[in-house]
Amino acid sequence: MSKEIIYTQTVQFGDCDPARIVWFPNFFRWIDAASRHFFVECGVPPWHETERTLGVIGTPLVDTHAKFMKTASYGDVLQLHTSIPEWRPKTFVQRYRVMRGDDAIMECDEVRIFAGRKEDGGIRALPIPPEIRALCE
Repeated sequence: MSKEIIYTQTVQFGDCDPARIVWFPNFFRWIDAASRHFFVECGVPPWHETERTLGVIGTPLVDTHAKFMKTASYGDVLQLHTSIPEWRPKTFVQRYRVMRGDDAIMECDEVRIFAGRKEDGGIRALPIPPEIRALCE
């Protein structure tokens, strides 16, 4: 099992729709920030460094599944609990539980890759770097 890292986000007025409910794409923006925060807290260097040392330029998203249980509004302080429950040869599952205190607001599983550059300028999935996996477990 991987570490669980918590990223805190305060909901701002501009994050909400006219009904004062968080506009759903903002959750995905916060989840993306929580993903990077997870790696930083685990000790993974910035992507510009991992590009030089491991060929890794980042962790793009290839699939996502979300479930919304409760609404959130401005002024709420949300805790995004992030972990990696599953490592595959070239992908991994990053799990998020968005909480407001004891209330579960949202759950999301994302499948991501460690990406490297192709010679033609595109990107490709790299095998999971053992150095990064070890830091995250």
